[in-house]
This record gives sequence, structure tokens and C-alpha cells, in this order.
Amino acid sequence: MTTTSPERLRITDLRDPVLTDFQRQTWAQAESYPIPLNLDTVLAAARERTGLTDFGPDDFHERLSLQLNEIDEDTNRSPVARLTTFLSSVRYAANRQRVLDLLRRHPEIHDIEITAPIVVVGLPRSGTTHLVNLLAADARFRSLPLWESQEPLPRPGDEIGPDGLDPRIARSQRRWDDMLAKSPLVAAMHPMNPDHIHEELELECLDFSSYNFEWASSMAPRWRDYYLAHDQRPHYEFLATMLKVLQWHRGPNRWILKCPQHLEQLGPLMDTFPDATVVMTHRDPVSVVQSAATMNAYGARMNFHHVDVDTVFEYWADRVARLLDAGTRDLAAVPAERRIDVFFDEFMADDIGTVERIYAQTGIEFTGLARAQIDEYLASHPRGVNGQIVYDLRADFGHEPAELRTRFAHYLEKFPMKAEVK
Repeated sequence: MTTTSPERLRITDLRDPVLTDFQRQTWAQAESYPIPLNLDTVLAAARERTGLTDFGPDDFHERLSLQLNEIDEDTNRSPVARLTTFLSSVRYAANRQRVLDLLRRHPEIHDIEITAPIVVVGLPRSGTTHLVNLLAADARFRSLPLWESQEPLPRPGDEIGPDGLDPRIARSQRRWDDMLAKSPLVAAMHPMNPDHIHEELELECLDFSSYNFEWASSMAPRWRDYYLAHDQRPHYEFLATMLKVLQWHRGPNRWILKCPQHLEQLGPLMDTFPDATVVMTHRDPVSVVQSAATMNAYGARMNFHHVDVDTVFEYWADRVARLLDAGTRDLAAVPAERRIDVFFDEFMADDIGTVERIYAQTGIEFTGLARAQIDEYLASHPRGVNGQIVYDLRADFGHEPAELRTRFAHYLEKFPMKAEVK
């Protein structure tokens, strides 16, 4: 159940979800379509979809198998979680095939350079999405819209329609419509319209190594431990190749990137993009945990037979702590002159001023045209248009803000900031 005012939305059934009619129908449909969740089934479906046979080096088999097995062997996972995992894995495997096929036919793509990207890094739910969308509104930059991240290359036979739109945009819109039907409040938490600038970790999913799997499945402790135990540099190199593929298709050539995962991968990030400027967002970690745990607990109603809200909360409180510990530990990997700190309260109070400061520090002229393009984005994407979730750390999760905040003391000593949740 959700209580609403004209703009404020309060989720009251996190611990005992009340499914909508559509959610129950989705559950029943997934249950009627059982599918073996294993490597062979996924790769066979990808081959059938693309007509291609080569997936490149098979080191990804171990990673994909682990992700599939974590869902398959958990008896509390829902049929929706099983089907969603299968479909997304097939999409990633098929996209991988198409990219490798393109690279075989056009090896010159490897010679393309990724020059001086601007990378927005920070905790999830800390303003990174709004900031990257503002910067990406400037047409001088290359960015990654959601529709392109979901399908980096057109399918054979794709043609621009009479409306001038790429067919991938329509397919992305159908995915978004389906997501809204299954989880209607997600639009108020994290809009994913086709033109929404997305995280490049979606590109790393083609190599089956990113922390995206944790978000997609509400939590994934086995995958988390494997991912954190392995050097991610090879997968960041894969990411760089993916950016070259996209840049080969269309410019401009200076990238605006964004991903909270980079906070715990500053070494691999800077080794791969040594001339990058890192824009690091900072927000009260208690507010971040409250938001992330609510978002994942809400999504869990479709991923689990029984939702253990306390386990979801502890998972994401721990995950935020790990991100902050790693980001603080490895901060020196980013040259001081190429790190720009953005504090959430200041950004929310003056987002255009924050953008101007980023331009000034990177030596990019903030032109009148750039300002007009950003103003146009703001006018067409008003904040809060889908409502505002009302969070309650105490009522929903039984935790006191001051007690939770002690877990982030080391980070807060280095970056003291306004406490939002009191």
C-alpha cells in the first residue's frame, strides 16, 4: 500500500508487500514459463537471437555462471527474478556477440582514443544522475542515453523510422513501460526513460563484471564477494573498448560518464582513463542508505517470495560503507587538480552554479548555447514530476540516524557535511 498527497508518496508495505493486480499477473506469467537458468541455456538463446557463434574469450563463463547460479540456487527467489535474470543475461550475451563481430570487421576501432573524459563519481542516490544529465545536455559532449546502453549496436534490419527515431529507442520505451507497470513507484526514485543518461556499467555487463547485478537482483552477496575479490582492470579496459565502439558510430568525442561503482574502483578507472577529470559527489551517507535500502526493499517484492527487509537494509548499509571506505582509501589515485568535489546540499541549492564551477575547473567555456541547452533540459525534465518518496529510517528499518552515521565516521572526518536525516 502507498499513501499519497499530490506530490509526496509514502510506501507503507515494505515488510508485508501488497501486490497490484498487474504484479500478480506478472508473477503468474513468469511462473508459467519455467526456464533452466544456466550458462548453456543463456548462450544458446543468444546464438539463436543473433545468428552468431563467437562470444570471444570464455573467461566470462565463470562470472556469468556465478550470477545465474546465485539466483537459481536460492529457493526464495521468485519466478520473476529468474525470468528477468535470464532475459537480461541473453541480451548482454547477444550484445557481446554483435560488438565482437563489429570489432573483427573493423579493427581500426581499437585505434580510437578516449580523451579527457569527465567522470561523475559518488554514492548512489547522491545527485550523480541529475548532475550527469545536466552536463550531458551540452551537445558538445558525448554521453550514454539509456536506449543506447541497452543496445549499443543496432540489430540487423533496424532502420530509422518515419518519425526519425532509432528502433532501439522504441524498444527501450517498451522496457520502461513494462518496468513502470511492475514497479510504478520506481519513476519517483530513479527515472529510466529512454533519453535518460545512464551509467556505463551497463556496458561492462557485456563482460559480466560490474556491481549492476546487485542492484538488478536487490542484493547478491555471492556475486559481491567475487566481484570485490577480483581486479577489475580488465573489465575497465573492456569498457574503454565499448566507448570506442560507440564513438566510432557517432560523436562528439569528449565523454561525460557517470557511475557510483567507480567510487570503489578509482585505481582501475584512472589506469584506464589517466587524463580523466573526476567530479565526486558527497551526500550524508545516512540519507543514501535510507534511500537505497527503500528502493531495493520495494523492488524486492518482485524478486523474492518473502522479503526480509532487515537483510536488505543491512546489505545496502554495508555496501555504502564499502564504497566509501574504498573511495577514501584510493582518493590519491585521482590527481588533486583533476578532482572536483560537489556537496549535495550546495548542488541542490544551485545546480547551474555547480555546473559553471565544473566548466571553469576543466577549462571548458560555459557558452550561452550550453546554458540554453541545459535550461531546456531542466524545463523538460522538472524535478519531482513523478512525485517524491517520503523516507523514514526509524519506521521502515528500525534504525537511529546517529547510530548508523557512526559506521561512516572515517569518510565524514575527511568530508564533513550537513546531516540530512536527524
